[in-house]
Amino acid sequence: MCFASRFGRSNTGGAADVESALQAAVGSGPVAFLSSPIVSGRSARLADITTAHRVAAISPFRSFAENGGLMSYGPNLREFRRYSADYVDRILKGAKPADLPIQQPTTFELVLNLRTARAIGVLIPERMLLAADRVIS
Repeated sequence: MCFASRFGRSNTGGAADVESALQAAVGSGPVAFLSSPIVSGRSARLADITTAHRVAAISPFRSFAENGGLMSYGPNLREFRRYSADYVDRILKGAKPADLPIQQPTTFELVLNLRTARAIGVLIPERMLLAADRVIS
């Protein structure tokens, strides 16, 4: 189940909205969160809810797995912020934004949380553990 449409485009929903949407998902299988300010800003809360309900979940934000979520897979945001800083520098030095190429993330990272996997009863295959950029144990 994907939570992109459950929250719409607004960032005004509270933790209760998130919890009620996850409650509806309990028993329907794994959950995939999409990239949005709602997900990014509530990574710790979403990790708490999914773990409490023993729901296997993945988010594009590293902070989700670091805060107790099962796993994250997404762009390396630290690297992407460096690109952004370079663009600001170039614009401040006179470059026209329309002349700058569009940048897309090129480095993606997989973070697995083994503590959470054990707590919710999920076995992570060794192949995934070997492919992970970071394993939290």
